[in-house]
Amino acid sequence: MGRRVSAIAGAALVLDEPLSLWGGIDPATGEIVDGRHPQRGQRVTGRVLVMAAARGSSSSSSVLAEAVRAGTAPLAIVLGVPDLILAVGSAVARELYGIHVPVVVCPAAELVRIRTGDRIEVDA
Repeated sequence: MGRRVSAIAGAALVLDEPLSLWGGIDPATGEIVDGRHPQRGQRVTGRVLVMAAARGSSSSSSVLAEAVRAGTAPLAIVLGVPDLILAVGSAVARELYGIHVPVVVCPAAELVRIRTGDRIEVDA
């Protein structure tokens, strides 16, 4: 019997390029640390992370779960295409820590209208 998760709202952080959480964010701080990423130095903590797609590495699930444990995770993740790895990380974090980080897919036509700083609501 799972608990009902209500809608989550927060400021969007829209990424210009895909990001792998493994090597892409520091789970201790929530900072984007990938030296080649356009949003390097931004923090995902407490934001709704928006990106067209995630980028590789099955270890991203463990990084997401660790960020949840550390309190540095995004509130939610909005993608243009499904990503099983991030969904697994969200499920593991919910099971281990009781914290739900929804990972949802948004149609491309709507995704491109979201800007960094926009307040968006995710109802997973």
